[in-house]
Amino acid sequence: MDVSQTLAHLPNTIHCIDMHTTGEPTRIVYAGYPTLAGTLLAQRDQARQHHDHIRQQLMLEPRGHPAMYGAIICPETELVSSGAADVGVLFIHNEGYSTMCGHATLALGRFLIDTHDPSVFPRRSQLPFNSTNRTIQLKLHAPCGVVSITVPTNAEGTKSDPSRPVSFLSTPAYATALQLTIRIPASTRWPEFPADKDSITLDISYGGAFYAIVDAAELGFTDGLSSVDLSATTRCMQQLKPYLECCPEIISAIQHPDDPRLSFLYSVMIVDSSIGSKPADVAGTETGLCYFADNQIDRSPTGSCVTARMALAHAKGVRPVGQRWAYNSLVSNHFQTDEFRAEIVEELELSPPLPSSRRSVIVQVEGRAFYTGTASFMVEADDRTSRHGFTMEGVAGGSSSSSA
Repeated sequence: MDVSQTLAHLPNTIHCIDMHTTGEPTRIVYAGYPTLAGTLLAQRDQARQHHDHIRQQLMLEPRGHPAMYGAIICPETELVSSGAADVGVLFIHNEGYSTMCGHATLALGRFLIDTHDPSVFPRRSQLPFNSTNRTIQLKLHAPCGVVSITVPTNAEGTKSDPSRPVSFLSTPAYATALQLTIRIPASTRWPEFPADKDSITLDISYGGAFYAIVDAAELGFTDGLSSVDLSATTRCMQQLKPYLECCPEIISAIQHPDDPRLSFLYSVMIVDSSIGSKPADVAGTETGLCYFADNQIDRSPTGSCVTARMALAHAKGVRPVGQRWAYNSLVSNHFQTDEFRAEIVEELELSPPLPSSRRSVIVQVEGRAFYTGTASFMVEADDRTSRHGFTMEGVAGGSSSSSA
């Protein structure tokens, strides 16, 4: 047997499909991951407590890189068993586990329609095909709840159609803090911080995860995101994001009404409403630069934060139901393609109600994802270097392994 065949069948081999959505990777784990049991959030706890070395192997060097993102397919969850969902997923990144991810959801939509392997997606054959508009809808159980995905297909419904965008309907999204003033102590400030200020103003909104949303100019980047210095914005986030995570005002704004395990600040989104690729079928456009996890930059417009930003705009009274909007990243602006488009499709009351009495919304987000490759990953018995993955920052800083 050739070495390529031998390696693909070694014990504990993890099998993956790689995709990208506007340049942001999704490494989909479809086979070889240890079996998880119980509710989806319990499976998430098991993955973190007992199998986190696999996340580190797949996300970090030498198999991945600090900007890698992943999705572990979970065929059985409590909502799959009840019929409320078709399949579950856990999202992973360089630091840990996400509660929701829009770009990965769009990629998963295509893959889950394209696979016909019952060991990967047992309920694939049960999904109804809409022959009129050539789409298939499936319900994905994410840690934040059930997300409904609509995938365009070929005429037979056997394969996804990459020429048309995938879309998903979000879980209820809502703003929790508008125009929140946060004092920035001198020890936390970055070189671009305005000399005549001692605070910044930002918003907090939930789109499956909690986001702090702040204008680029508010941080001292007077040119916005039109010609951004990533080393400067990264330096800013290295100071700002850890500080925000500990601020009492932020902590009070990120309390999830259903589960404390969802109550954390996932990301800081720097926004610029003055620029962005604008297709003809939208009312407006804007650009965002998303920092999440351990200073990981989202290459895509960030689907869950698109949801959060739509909810925020609705709470401010500037985004009505049905108004389509384009959301760009630096990558989509550069290539002038594959921006995300979104609209609010429903306004509803959140139960339990929000303290502010603002309503939550359901947002439809659409974008395109593409395949980039397939891989089987293993760790040889004597390989101590890659057993837990690493980052160059961690190596240079003297860390023996990556953070969990």
